[in-house]
Amino acid sequence: MGFDNLPIHHNATASPPPPPPPVSTHIPHRPSSLLLHMSFYWGKNAQVLFSGWPGNNSFMYGLAVTFVFFLAILVEFFSNINIVKQKPDSNRAAAVFFQMGIHSIRAGFAYLVMLSVMSFNGGVFIAAVVGHAVGYVLFGSPIFKKRNQ
Repeated sequence: MGFDNLPIHHNATASPPPPPPPVSTHIPHRPSSLLLHMSFYWGKNAQVLFSGWPGNNSFMYGLAVTFVFFLAILVEFFSNINIVKQKPDSNRAAAVFFQMGIHSIRAGFAYLVMLSVMSFNGGVFIAAVVGHAVGYVLFGSPIFKKRNQ
C-alpha cells in the first residue's frame, strides 16, 4: 500500500518511506564436492548420474565408466533391433505398443548416456563414444548382419 490513498494535509509533514532493504549478492560457499565443471576435465573425482557417485573411489569411477560404456552399447542395440515382424493376420495395435515400449527404453537409456556425458568428465565421454561405436559395429553395421539371399 503506497501513499497514494492517504488524505493530503497541508500542515502535516510526512517523512519519506524507509528505503528497501539491500539486496544480498552473497553466494553461499559451495563445498568442493558439489563443484560442477563447465569444461572437460580428467580425473576420477566425478559425479555421474547420482549425487556422490562415484565419489573419490577409483574402483567406483571404473564402475561408472564401464556402466556408461555398456549403456551406450544398449542404446545402439535398441536402436537397431526389429523384433516385430508384421504378419497379415497380426494385431497391429499390439505391435505398435510393443515397438513404443522398445523405443521408450531406448530413449531412456540414451538420456542416461547424455546426462552422464554432461558430467564433463573426459573418461565418461570417451566411454560413451566408444560404447556407441562398439554398439554400432555389433548391431548396426553390415558386418554382422545376415545377407538376404
